[in-house]
Amino acid sequence: MSEILARLPEFISHHPLLSFGFIGVLVALIVTEVNRFTRGYRALTPAGLTQLINRDNPLLIDVSSVQDYEKGHVPGARHLPPSQLDPDGKDLAKARERPVALVCRTGQASAQAARKLAKAGFKQVYWLDGGLAAWIEAQMPVVKGRATG
Repeated sequence: MSEILARLPEFISHHPLLSFGFIGVLVALIVTEVNRFTRGYRALTPAGLTQLINRDNPLLIDVSSVQDYEKGHVPGARHLPPSQLDPDGKDLAKARERPVALVCRTGQASAQAARKLAKAGFKQVYWLDGGLAAWIEAQMPVVKGRATG
């Protein structure tokens, strides 16, 4: 190990672009991970969402379009389109201290909704990484039917 460290300055002087590229990638990775831990909401796998549902009884919200929601959604999920996701609305304001899990078709819209709720002061916000597609791929149950919420 000491030989590697002794030859490191020589390597850097002979390969400056490679060295700067490595440092750039390392800094980007560190910044990304720090942001992930400090953003106020967390991504869940299908297994993680199942555990959250079983242990903490979260408010489960599907922010997909009505058509996508009716084609299939996580059991117990309430439909609420992103345009109606009001953190100060009467339904969501009651859940400010309760866990809130967001789901959509691909995970993109639910991540944006999670960001919005975390900024509004919600303490326990989660989103299903990969969305309903990941849920189905994990062979989890899906319910079809009309949006009631």
